Amino acid sequence: MDFLSYVKENEKPMIESLKKLLSIPSVLTEFDPKSDMPFGKSIDQALEYMLELAKKDGFVIKDIDRYAGHIEYGEGDDLLGILTHLDVVPAQPKGWTTPPFEPTIRDGKLYARGSMDDKGPTIAAYFALKFLKELNVPLHKRVRLIMGTDEETKWRGIERYFETEEIPTFGFSPDAVFPVIHGEKGIYVFDLLGDYQADDLLYFEAGERYNVVPDTAQAKLNKDVSDDFKKFLKHNDYKGEIKDGTLIVYGKNAHAMTPNLGVNAAFIMAKFLQKHVDNTYINFINEYLSFDPYGEKLGIEMKDPVMHSLTLNPGIFYYDHNGSKIGMNIRYPQAFNLKSTALKVSNAAKKHHLRYEFGENKALHYVDENDPLIEYLMRSYRKITSDEENGPFTIGGGTYARALDKGVAFGMVMPGRKDVAHQVDEHIFLEDLIEGTAIYMEAIYALTRKDVKI
Repeated sequence: MDFLSYVKENEKPMIESLKKLLSIPSVLTEFDPKSDMPFGKSIDQALEYMLELAKKDGFVIKDIDRYAGHIEYGEGDDLLGILTHLDVVPAQPKGWTTPPFEPTIRDGKLYARGSMDDKGPTIAAYFALKFLKELNVPLHKRVRLIMGTDEETKWRGIERYFETEEIPTFGFSPDAVFPVIHGEKGIYVFDLLGDYQADDLLYFEAGERYNVVPDTAQAKLNKDVSDDFKKFLKHNDYKGEIKDGTLIVYGKNAHAMTPNLGVNAAFIMAKFLQKHVDNTYINFINEYLSFDPYGEKLGIEMKDPVMHSLTLNPGIFYYDHNGSKIGMNIRYPQAFNLKSTALKVSNAAKKHHLRYEFGENKALHYVDENDPLIEYLMRSYRKITSDEENGPFTIGGGTYARALDKGVAFGMVMPGRKDVAHQVDEHIFLEDLIEGTAIYMEAIYALTRKDVKI
């Protein structure tokens, strides 16, 4: 059966459904476990949209206390899980060619926050199931599209889901890159905190999320440095401005798994401030963090042949009269030692009167690349794309695949494409959306055959 041709013939409703989902600004603004919308109105609206869409299409659906939901199709004892998420990272309109929550198609690409991470892949996986259902393709295992609501922050949605629901026998998360990712680095989050020290620096702020490279930093001093700031921007070819006495610089967003692809605006601001204030907070940033995505200044750099280099992303900065904070996100390979790393970081912080506070640690995830799950996924990918060159690999990202004992990340960024997740003008190529949907159809069909044992 030619799945790719079928998707091409029926692409219009898929694209329209994706545009509707993308128009919902499902950014986490607050969490209230006592509310009937624990992650806020917009995230709840996105979950409701998907569940109602599936209900209208005749699927079995289940809402888990508005923390998560699933869509089920097929029969059998084994359960194939497809794990996606409906929340997205924040998107400030500045820098976007068109507003981030007004989906726009131009030059064969659909632009909007979440188009690649992870609403585009969610719609692709959903329509893969929908098209298989329309074609009456028999599935001899149950398939559940499981949708979380809190992936970009603390995973509370998916954790609540698995407190009461069946854990899939195996599965994949369409929240990364094709062809197959069989290993994900560990994720270690912590803060460096300090008490206020009155001096020339009144205020410093950058970043909102641990897993995003900050693209804007602001600072205010109790003296006028406007002329020097303008010269600094011009001399270094940085972008910035002054508004009501507040200094503002602009960098470039990137995902915390690849901080080297971004430009941390806090580092730019700290570079300027080092000549204008003698401040322990700024001194620490310049001495141990600035423009160092691999932790070399802290002495924590490491790598292994399978998962490659540790990466370091200082994602949140705040300093005012109430105190100071630097929120850190490390993605680590197999050679990592949490205790020794924490000690090195803590000792460096103490030199600048900052104290270490542990946040969380998610152990790395690994599935042998010779596992049958990976074999069938690779076959499905190659059948649709004819790509015989690219094979399984590992990444620094953290997907829902690690929620399963036997789970891997499977698409949707195509090889050779730039990964624009978390970035300004995030987009998905429409041809990739179509091809990815066909790949998921092929994979679901292959993995649910009677004769296939995973």
